[in-house]
Amino acid sequence: MDTAPATIYTARTVHAQAAVPVGAFLVTGERVTAVGSPSELREAFPFARVRDFGDGTIVPGFNDAHIHLGLTAEDLLHLDLSHAAVSSVDGLLRTVRDAAGSAGPGEWVRGARYDDVKTGVVGRWELDAAAGDVPVIITHIAAHWGVANSAALAALGYHDDSTPPPGGDLGRYADGRLDGRLVERALLDVLYPATGKGESPIRPSTQDERLVGVRRAVERWHAAGLTSICDALASPADIALLRRARDEGELTLRTGFLLAVDHYAKAAELGVGSGFGDDHLRMVGVKGFVDGAIGGRTCLLSEPFSGTADHGLQITGTAELREQIARVHADGNRMGVHANGDAAIRLLLDVYEELAATLPRPGLRHRIEHCSLVDDDILRRMSALGAIAVPFAGYAAYHGGALESWYGAERTDRMFAHRSFLEAGITVAGSSDYPCGPYQPLLGLQSMVTRRGVDDGALVGGGQRVSAAEALAVYTVGSAAACGDEGRKGRLAPGFLADFVVLDRDPLTAEPDTIAEIGVQHTYVGGRRVWTRAE
Repeated sequence: MDTAPATIYTARTVHAQAAVPVGAFLVTGERVTAVGSPSELREAFPFARVRDFGDGTIVPGFNDAHIHLGLTAEDLLHLDLSHAAVSSVDGLLRTVRDAAGSAGPGEWVRGARYDDVKTGVVGRWELDAAAGDVPVIITHIAAHWGVANSAALAALGYHDDSTPPPGGDLGRYADGRLDGRLVERALLDVLYPATGKGESPIRPSTQDERLVGVRRAVERWHAAGLTSICDALASPADIALLRRARDEGELTLRTGFLLAVDHYAKAAELGVGSGFGDDHLRMVGVKGFVDGAIGGRTCLLSEPFSGTADHGLQITGTAELREQIARVHADGNRMGVHANGDAAIRLLLDVYEELAATLPRPGLRHRIEHCSLVDDDILRRMSALGAIAVPFAGYAAYHGGALESWYGAERTDRMFAHRSFLEAGITVAGSSDYPCGPYQPLLGLQSMVTRRGVDDGALVGGGQRVSAAEALAVYTVGSAAACGDEGRKGRLAPGFLADFVVLDRDPLTAEPDTIAEIGVQHTYVGGRRVWTRAE
């Protein structure tokens, strides 16, 4: 590991996110203690070690304000059914068939990141043909719906005459029979421990198994330049996993988390709230839900999806949502509420505004997770509240022209509205929502700058493009503020944590459509090198 009592770091370019140019910075322990030119620091600290990265570019560590480490740790133990991994329906079914053939008694076959648009449509009967009586469940890349085979449906208690749970739906073929799709609460209630309702026949992996998934995720994310994250849906089991990973030296990412709201009562009894923890692992706030997903086409819209009469789903009732937020707000803790569609955002703002008026909590700024589809009125209301936006950084790049086919050109120009947020003075954070979107921050920067699909080249909401400098600030300073860390993260300045990344090119001067190709050379957390590129 690359550590020293005092080290001066420099490179051809240093983007410190400071008010004045910085050519080098001194790190003592875990923090930056001085900045200036290389010569100034060498003169002032003659006994400090000097680490010069030559032609490289140093930026503050990338900070993903909404990603899912607990969920990823589980997914990495199962089948990768992303389009990049299977490419076609035949490839997906072959992968499922192979896994079913080696499954032991009582085992389920699970897969994640299935994309029905890029890979093709898979239903109950196709999974039956591939897996027979072995229960199979595969989740869509949006993580808000999945597809199950007949054995899995039976084990979960779903049948052709089933009524969908509140806030959920069951997909059906034209003849009325279940097609295997479990939508929103029909999936969330049985698959994810953080949102589960009661017992489920789907066995979660053990903590030992999930620790393997954490190791894999942390290495991948460090390799992409991530130094901090916020796990945006944590259960008590997830928190126990993260604590163990930290205690065993596996959790080198600085990790905040949003506790799933269904588990908040117990935390409140223990006096645990926003900010509980330390610089390595702490609670950022509490997670709630209003609606469904953008990529899953289940978000709550004022106008229906293009070419349909479907307005999406509200997955938490208004009265229950208000009760959840009111308790957290009254305790002085931050909420991060999932709201994608414009109708969902307005409903959430109604609750936030009511509480701000009836129970003021000066300085308490709630978040809107995803906050995907906005308009001028929503922007005005958010600005007045000081609400924080946490939109998808990489969705324009990942989904490309499909977004316009689902929402139309007028609405896509109001989605992931980084330009509008910045112009309205709204704090906006960098977020991948992985596994729902690509986790690489540099791809997120490219997506914000170009708004073009990487597969089809389609321009998606070009009016929301931002500069590379603005995009970098979103993924550093903005994310720090969204997690309550604006005084210690996001900048390379005295007193700030020495979290930084060394790149082989400058993202602020690179051709916009090549930003994602910039290589990460080294990743440092607290002045300690946690990842380096093999030569």
